[in-house]
Amino acid sequence: MPIQHPISEANEQSPFGNLSASEFYARHNVAHSSSYITNSRNLRLFTQSWTPLPPAKPLAVVAVVHGYTGESSWFVQLTSVLFAKSGFAVCAIDHQGHGFSDGLDGLVYHVPDLNPVVDDCVHFFRSFRKEHGRGLPAFLYAESLGGAIALYITLREREAWDGLILNGAMCGISQKFKPPWPLEHLLFLVAAVIPTWRVVPTRGSLPRVSFKEEWKRKLALASPKRLEARPRAATALELLRVCKDLQVRFEEVDVPLLIVHGGDDVVCDPACVEELYRRAASGDKTLKVYPGMWHQLVGEPEENVNLAFGDMVEWLVSRAERYSKSDGYPTGHQ
Repeated sequence: MPIQHPISEANEQSPFGNLSASEFYARHNVAHSSSYITNSRNLRLFTQSWTPLPPAKPLAVVAVVHGYTGESSWFVQLTSVLFAKSGFAVCAIDHQGHGFSDGLDGLVYHVPDLNPVVDDCVHFFRSFRKEHGRGLPAFLYAESLGGAIALYITLREREAWDGLILNGAMCGISQKFKPPWPLEHLLFLVAAVIPTWRVVPTRGSLPRVSFKEEWKRKLALASPKRLEARPRAATALELLRVCKDLQVRFEEVDVPLLIVHGGDDVVCDPACVEELYRRAASGDKTLKVYPGMWHQLVGEPEENVNLAFGDMVEWLVSRAERYSKSDGYPTGHQ
């Protein structure tokens, strides 16, 4: 059945268009809640959830993992509402230094080590599933750097997840976006001496090379939590390390998998997710590379958005129905 992504109701200033947040949720028959949790590093992290309004009962849980410089609000929230109105209990967390969450040493977008971020997601998603998803299938939906985080989550909790959607996943950073030579090869020196220095030039700002529609770029920059700045040295080094680490572990990926990617993505290399698709051990895996589309599929013209996200919702619903009847783990885990 055709879907209409809620991005169609947004404008340049607000993801909710001319509605208030409460009016927007009511329009889509979705309940929303938010709260803060404190992690083991004493950082306060912002979390959100969206669920279908009663009497509808959730088909499954979807845990949403946003990307670098992203947040669980704004565009990701609209996709979360789409999943919730399609019958899923949805949760998301702002990573350290992103959105409304505290930053390490008070710094924005500083992730010198991705492992604690993975820990935060695992902890919160487990607690959400205990409260809202007992006995229900559970899926991960991840964008960009969130794709790398979600892959680590499934590698750590192999039997906990019934499927993973990777949207524009960061399995490899495009040569068109990497810092110019020789800086990439000297990053380890800079990161060791001044890890928080915003020294790394990229070849274009993320919103400008990610969102095809101009008004959506303006909306991205309108977020009060969006900051345009160069990546810090230690963060850039960690992102490169994560890509290299994951690329030697692709054969370990055995969760049911839907990979969606823009064919003209100049941020995260489509060739790397194609390699993941070939090498993953998943018994249930699908690859959809959309010709001409950019890094942010939600940033495409409306027809493209509804095509790509329609494929995702269809995949989620079909797997939720399949695995809810199996009384066990999906066939991809056996």
